Amino acid sequence: QVQLVESGGGLVQAGGSLRLSCAVSGGSLSDYAMGWFRQSPWQEREWVARISRHGFNKYHASSVRGRFTISRDSAKNTVYLQMNFLKPEDTAIYYCAAAGSRYGSDDAKDYDYWGQGTQVTVSS
Repeated sequence: QVQLVESGGGLVQAGGSLRLSCAVSGGSLSDYAMGWFRQSPWQEREWVARISRHGFNKYHASSVRGRFTISRDSAKNTVYLQMNFLKPEDTAIYYCAAAGSRYGSDDAKDYDYWGQGTQVTVSS
């Protein structure tokens, strides 16, 4: 059974940075495309970024493009989300997810495994 564990969330001031990690166990990272999603109390779950199975293709939502970067380290079986120039509207619980497809998707329904989430709070 594949398990995903996120870490790295916390409280940061606007303009600051955080790096989220998602450790994958019970499977090889190279078997999955990976995605990051976020959800806040006032918004439905939103796709943030995704990376293809072998890491060659990366996609970011327009709301975070130029500020966030998704990456993966196959040797560590870990996916990262580097978040720079954070804004209060980035406040949410961030989830990583694994999809058996090659490129992943912007749709949460296409992902097979999910982590428990990590809270990111950006103060103004």
